Amino acid sequence: MIKEDCIFCKIAKGDIPSATIYESSDFKCILDVAPANKGHALIIPKEHSDNIYELDAEMAAKVFSFATIAARAIKEETGCDGLNIVQNNGEAAGQTVNHFHMHIIPRFKGDDVKVTWKQLETESEAQNELAKAIKKRL
Repeated sequence: MIKEDCIFCKIAKGDIPSATIYESSDFKCILDVAPANKGHALIIPKEHSDNIYELDAEMAAKVFSFATIAARAIKEETGCDGLNIVQNNGEAAGQTVNHFHMHIIPRFKGDDVKVTWKQLETESEAQNELAKAIKKRL
């Protein structure tokens, strides 16, 4: 399914030009127009899913598998010191385009890109109970 009002569907379809680094029948990998760093890329499936909760397992496997290939190519070309693979779901998590996509963000020592969080303190009994509750849903 393609959503007519979705900017990423339009990019994936080729209606909006992009700096494409790879394209298959399933997805397109482009350089981000507002990059966090040089070489920041997006992997965008051509079939519309709002987020990871709607993405089927087969497409997820293809995207995540390709991310390893793209990451190596981006590292080789940019000479980055590391990289982040980021995938946001929902406004609270920073998702700004409601079309599943994955970011590959090259990182360089001393850059000012922020992909971090404050570490919470946990209690082992509470962690174990939460693990059991989640496990029941798998």
